[in-house]
Amino acid sequence: MPILLFRVDERLIHGQVVIGWGKQLQPDRYVVVDDELANSEWEQELYRLAAADATDVGFCSVADARERIASWRAGEARTVVLTRDLESMLGLAREHAMEGESVNLGGIHHTEGRRRVRPYLYLSAEDRERVRALAEEGVTVSGRDLPGSLGVGLDNLIED
Repeated sequence: MPILLFRVDERLIHGQVVIGWGKQLQPDRYVVVDDELANSEWEQELYRLAAADATDVGFCSVADARERIASWRAGEARTVVLTRDLESMLGLAREHAMEGESVNLGGIHHTEGRRRVRPYLYLSAEDRERVRALAEEGVTVSGRDLPGSLGVGLDNLIED
């Protein structure tokens, strides 16, 4: 089964992902792509607690994910791939590794230097450059917090 969803969300596995997206997509597995979390067993356990009991949760670095993405696409497990930031998602997409895929920006919150795009989505100038770079890698990028919400297209994400 193909990868069901690529999502950038600072909170990674939480209610919107498990309840909102999970109920609709029915994933067998969540894969968190994050260099720091890939090496932190105690933090991994916290995220596993947030996932539904029958859903597998895996963690890997960006480099490891790039090597495994083809097998996830070809495998039978219905997979949701999560990163906490655009830099990690862009690292996964480099060299057209995700060409033809779609990335959902679902939860990037306010910090200094970020501008509001939607209530759940704030992007800095650097973030907008990363969104452009994802598009240049052949990825469709949109913003949407929940499956039933109206999506925000690329032009609205990168406008200054």
